[in-house]
Amino acid sequence: MNILVFGKTGQVARALQARAQVTAVGRDKADLSDPAACAAAIAGHTPDVVINAAAYTGVDAAESDRAQAELVNAQAPCAMAQACASLGIPLVHISTDYVFPGGGEMPWKPVDAVGPLGVYGATKLAGEEAVRAAGGVHVILRTSWVFSAHGSNFVKTMLRLSETRDALNVVADQIGGPTPADAIAAACLEIANQLCANPDKSGTYHFAGTPDTSWCGFAQEIFARARRDVAVTGIPTSDYPTPAVRPLNSRLDCSSTTTCFGIARPDWRAELNRVLKDLRAA
Repeated sequence: MNILVFGKTGQVARALQARAQVTAVGRDKADLSDPAACAAAIAGHTPDVVINAAAYTGVDAAESDRAQAELVNAQAPCAMAQACASLGIPLVHISTDYVFPGGGEMPWKPVDAVGPLGVYGATKLAGEEAVRAAGGVHVILRTSWVFSAHGSNFVKTMLRLSETRDALNVVADQIGGPTPADAIAAACLEIANQLCANPDKSGTYHFAGTPDTSWCGFAQEIFARARRDVAVTGIPTSDYPTPAVRPLNSRLDCSSTTTCFGIARPDWRAELNRVLKDLRAA
């Protein structure tokens, strides 16, 4: 199967390239700031399926850079989806838990009402809406708290801070599922394969690691498995102000993904061991 991946150096894009023979296009071939270039890349490669693993992910930066976030997260996916629809090519588009308002304690279902709290979530939601409106075969896969041995993520940040700190305060009232980038890549590939065979599986789905935890709990697990002697104290979000408002509830109900595609939620703790091993070897 000829798979075209948007994104080349991001966490999921790198995992996709490690897992399968794909054509990954970066900014030099298709800058997401130029939606027309994205559409042209699809027409030029004529793939069997497209996976969009690229995004503007700077949650705080997006608050003061809305135009760029809209270009990358909304207008580029719109151009991709329209190109795919016109050529009859299925599209797998990665989205985020930030499209939800983040209240309550129940896991969010794909059909639940959305309500992003900031620019990042709003632009990702606009991208989702554009993919649906294009009318082509597609899967929108919302995920959360992505981590790997590459790029910028919470695991690498905690390890970096532990080099000079023996105590850290970490937010304890934001709850979600840390999700290994490699597991997201595997899910995207499986979904792409099934979507090509059965276009009726088009729709919006969730995929996140298990068990749900807080950022504080995640940090404690990172240090325990990395054998770093760091005391972690849980604090409320109100004690750690940021330019963008974070959702307190990032839990995702992934049951429809399991039912429709046979893909179970990954245990992030097992993948964390592999990520830490890769980082030690680097």
